Amino acid sequence: MLRITNLNTCYDRIKALDNVSLHVSAGEIVCLIGANGAGKTTILNTISGLIPCALGQINFEDRKINGLPPERVVAAGISQVPEGRQIFGPLTVLENLQLGAYLRFKKREKDAIVEDLEWMFRLFPRLKERIKQIAGTLSGGEQQMLAIGRALMARPKLLLLDEPSMGLAPLVVTDIMNTISALRDRGVTILIVEQNARASLRISDRGYVLETGRVVLEGSSDELVNDSDVKRAYLGKDYKTFWEGRDRP
Repeated sequence: MLRITNLNTCYDRIKALDNVSLHVSAGEIVCLIGANGAGKTTILNTISGLIPCALGQINFEDRKINGLPPERVVAAGISQVPEGRQIFGPLTVLENLQLGAYLRFKKREKDAIVEDLEWMFRLFPRLKERIKQIAGTLSGGEQQMLAIGRALMARPKLLLLDEPSMGLAPLVVTDIMNTISALRDRGVTILIVEQNARASLRISDRGYVLETGRVVLEGSSDELVNDSDVKRAYLGKDYKTFWEGRDRP
């Protein structure tokens, strides 16, 4: 579905991505793990058209998309949930969700949008309870639910998630990750960036490890969790209990 080949991205003269190649097949959850500054968010922002790539190619469903503006990337079937959620704080929950479907309103898909709103409220019942509430007054977990719901309202084929567990309590992280896993069953393919390697590897099929803008390791979740370098750098001393309670993909 998504194939990135020899991607190079720069901030001014500083190279942030150095010949990054990766792929995501339809129906997969693929995670990107690495330290701060490794280039994880830059990959997502380059896919979304928020940052231009200097060299390389991004293909989505056999179509080159690098160079497209963000709205055309969304129209092609890719939605991003940004780091820090970035909801529209002064607007209500409902208005935030409706904005996620802004391209579909132009296509006169009003009935389908209403159906998708009902799906969002089944997926996140708390959002229905707060449908008229100002989004900026929601808890961190509720704002993350809203950010995911807003992205899903575009009906993406590929969902990009940037640090969905950031700043959330452990129980809320578990709920969010379970929901992300369930989205795969609805036909949504997912590329997730996470510093919480435990949480992301539990729900992922495969993963890539990034260091200073390069992919240094890739493999299945099983392979990565059993790799000694990944254990030491990202999973801590109690990695032996990592798989307990995991719903294996």
